[in-house]
Amino acid sequence: MNAYDAGPVAALRRIAFLLERAREDTYKVKAFRGAAATILPLSPDELERHVVEGTLTDLPGIGASSAKVVAAAVGGEVPERLAKAERDLAGPLTDGGAGDDLRSRLRGDLHSHSDWSDGGSPIEEMAFTAIELGHDYLVLTDHSPRLRVAHGLSAERLTRQLDVVDAVNTHLAGSGFTLLKGIEVDILDDGALDQTDEMLDRLDVRVASVHSKLAMDAREMTRRMVRAVRNPHTNVLGHCTGRLVTGGRGVRPQSQFDARAVFEACAKNDVAVEINARPERRDPPTRLLELARDAGCVFSIDSDAHAPGQLDFLVLGCARAEAAGVEPDRIVNTWPQERLLSWARK
Repeated sequence: MNAYDAGPVAALRRIAFLLERAREDTYKVKAFRGAAATILPLSPDELERHVVEGTLTDLPGIGASSAKVVAAAVGGEVPERLAKAERDLAGPLTDGGAGDDLRSRLRGDLHSHSDWSDGGSPIEEMAFTAIELGHDYLVLTDHSPRLRVAHGLSAERLTRQLDVVDAVNTHLAGSGFTLLKGIEVDILDDGALDQTDEMLDRLDVRVASVHSKLAMDAREMTRRMVRAVRNPHTNVLGHCTGRLVTGGRGVRPQSQFDARAVFEACAKNDVAVEINARPERRDPPTRLLELARDAGCVFSIDSDAHAPGQLDFLVLGCARAEAAGVEPDRIVNTWPQERLLSWARK
């Protein structure tokens, strides 16, 4: 077996990342991430003693499969489970290099979730993975309070989260990476945003999305979305049609609205139309993506990641943007951080 010197925590994290990237079952991912969290505080000597004594599975969260990974990595060998994941799951997400050139130009991602709302991993794990993927920045955009099913953040919880983001950035000082403060704020039925102006003022980037009453009458939905786009706090219009085209949640038709009116409002108010890279969304559909392009909109290609491995979905959105002929400079997350933040402040 080939030599391996990255250590057991790295091996477990990499397996979890590849499983998430391939959209495998969540319980498999949790097994490896949980095992990594368990052994992280242990000294090398403690870990080696558990391996020698065969007591790894006595530790909380360590099952037979993760124990084999740890034992192999401690012994300096490539774990068999890691080798299989690399072989089966680490290949390109697009055919023929589609999206690769544009992906290389992206500086970051403006839409991601942590376990503070409906994501599966801690804030710091999302940040560490973004660094490993070469991001200069990642915007943390957990949900706003109305979306209770997603554990949306009240103003009080969001205030606490901002302190955590500051602490993460202090820890990462000198890395060249910044975790930016953001929100995916719900667009309410009347087009208002589901967070106080005071809290929205404290954020770097705000993604506004519709999550409720997706089958609203087209004229009412148009008014709702246009009002949200005109709100000076809105920077990005998230997954504008709300559709689902595949995946475990089933399929869902797109919301009906006057797309031309919405995209013209986006262009006039300098709000980016999100190209949501999640494979189950592919939102906006190609016809609407081209309409937004012709309306003069800027765009944001976002992973909408709810787990670290999903941060790698960006190339899927890049392939769609390239196919639609969207120029790279019209994609706001190709911009350096200073330009991005200047734009977001309007």
